[in-house]
This record gives sequence, C-alpha cells and structure tokens, in this order.
Amino acid sequence: MLSTWLWLLLAFVPLLFLERWVHRHLQGLGLLILRDPDRALMVYSILMLPGVLLHEASHWITATLLLVRTGRFSLAPAPMPDGSLRLGFVETEATDFIRESLIGAAPLIFGAAAILLVGYPRLGVGPVGAALAAADPSALVEALRQMVGLPDFWLWLYLIFTIANSMLPSASDRRGWWRTAIVLAAVTAGLFYLGLGSAVLDALLGPLDAALRALASAFTLTVGLNLCLVPLIWLFEHGLARLLGMEVKYD
Repeated sequence: MLSTWLWLLLAFVPLLFLERWVHRHLQGLGLLILRDPDRALMVYSILMLPGVLLHEASHWITATLLLVRTGRFSLAPAPMPDGSLRLGFVETEATDFIRESLIGAAPLIFGAAAILLVGYPRLGVGPVGAALAAADPSALVEALRQMVGLPDFWLWLYLIFTIANSMLPSASDRRGWWRTAIVLAAVTAGLFYLGLGSAVLDALLGPLDAALRALASAFTLTVGLNLCLVPLIWLFEHGLARLLGMEVKYD
C-alpha cells in the first residue's frame, strides 16, 4: 500500500493550498466586481452552494444514520471571529468521539464519491488521465475535445468545482480524529499482541487500498481542475484590478 499512501499524500498537499487559494481569490474577485463585502460574500456563497449543500447534508445524513440527533441546518454564510468564513453548519448533539469522527469525515467521503461519479461517467476523464499517463499530446487533445463536447459539460464541471472545493473537513469536523486514531492504534497493537494482526490486516488491506485509491483519484481530479482554473482566476482578478485601479490585499 506504500504507493497508494504516497499518491494520496502527493495529491493532498497541493489540494490544501489550491483550495485555500481558490476560496480567497474568488472572494477577492467578487469584492472587486461588487465593491461591497456583504454582497461579495452573498454572491460567493451562492456560487459555492452545491458544494456547501453536499458538505452539510453529508453531516446530517451521517449523524442520522448513527442515531445522533441533529438541530439547526443552515447554508447562510457568516464571518467567524478568527477571520475565517463559515458557509454553513449543522448542529448535532454531543456524542462519543468515534461517531463524532465519522460525522466529521462525512464531507470528505461524500465529496470524493460525488467527484468520481461525475468525473468518470459524466465527464469521461478516464481517457484524459490515460493520455496524460502515456504522455501522448495528440491523444490528450482528442480526449479533451471529446470531453468539452459532451452534453452539459459546463454544468458538470461547475458541480465538480464546487464540490471539490467544499469537501475538506473543517477544524471542528476534525475534532475527534486524534482520539479515534489513538484507539485504532491501540486496537491494532492489541491484535498483533494476540497474534491476530496479520490475519485482520490481510482481510482489510484489499478494501482499504481500494478506498484510498478512490480518494486519491478524487484528490488528483480536484488538483487538476484547480490547476486549470487558477490561472484564469488570477488573470481575471489582476486584469480587473488594473482596469479599475484597485487592489485586493490578502492577509
């Protein structure tokens, strides 16, 4: 599984930076166009609505399945005291850290599944990936031409963009993860102490590797999409800033 973990890490690290850049600069672009922070925030939240809806719905669905009561459900954006932006939330009752971890991880699981379901059957990114892997420019151009010519291409691309840039769990979503990791490590050590570790790992390695490869594929697709859009966002933002004689300052 070493190659799978390496692939996952190599895709996850740039994803973190790209997602943060996209969020900040889309908000900056909205501020340049509308000249009003509140209106820019509202337009930005509407733009990202499909991804935010899936993010919060995944929390609600997972909590319901795990018999954890839920409270208010909101998609209204709000600035937070630490300067970050909250695009939505779902209230859940206090529960054990195992269920808390699963509820927190839900957006990542649901988001990755949605990206793969849209990316491969709807957009047909498989031939694009194969052309890139084979370093075949002519096949890549043909695969991209066919993909752009698909019905509702821009709609599916927009959905992937919003989902991909809304699926990473927030700090509050990750709150119970470290305790869950400690418990899993302790259970694994106990199984090896009892001589059962190898048998359990052999049974789990196949499904775990498949799940991690699916997640790495979703991350890679997201990174590729953002790498294509980042230059366009940057050019549009800087061109508009020069035209208006204004500049957005980022902390």
